[in-house]
Amino acid sequence: MITVAVHNKDGKEIESLEIDEAVLGGHVRHALLKQAIVMYHANKRQGTATTKSRGMIEGSTRKIYKQKGTGNARAGNIRTNVRRGGGVAFAKDIRDFRQDMPKKQRKLATSSAILAKLQKGNVVVIDQLTFAKPRTKDFVAVLGNLKIERSCLVTVNQADENLSMSARNVSRVSVINVNDLNAGDICNIQKILFTKDALLAMVDSRKNQKEE
Repeated sequence: MITVAVHNKDGKEIESLEIDEAVLGGHVRHALLKQAIVMYHANKRQGTATTKSRGMIEGSTRKIYKQKGTGNARAGNIRTNVRRGGGVAFAKDIRDFRQDMPKKQRKLATSSAILAKLQKGNVVVIDQLTFAKPRTKDFVAVLGNLKIERSCLVTVNQADENLSMSARNVSRVSVINVNDLNAGDICNIQKILFTKDALLAMVDSRKNQKEE
């Protein structure tokens, strides 16, 4: 069991929760985690870099001058890559770098990423995170009370417009729904800030998946 403290907005511990490691797969699967991260990085690649090959260049295919007798080096047509205005040798073409993983593997990789953060003490839980109106200063104050100084992934159970607007101008902080968590986003930040409802919803979801 991993014990996680639940804080209020002032950073004071008000209760604690126990999370069974077995719910998150029992141990961190590093190979699967790496595979997932490579997939998410590959899927962000556009693959739109292109250059013109000699077949795409306009111009005659006639040999510029005869092979022998001119004293010049041997030359073919003007579209060759060794001449100015010619095509590119080994020209780049549009590519699709996308990779895929089975749904169960993606979920297991996400569980491993969360478990790794829990084991290193990089998961922070707050009882509630609501604001009467959008105010970045109030949100930054909460992060300071919770001793979150670097990148953070704020995970909520339900969308909150005031929270999203309060956090959108804070560097390296993102707000995400608990159902949209993935290994790529989790491994790209230092700490995860769960609301209590979001953490319990995540644990219940993993329990139901395990029973299935």
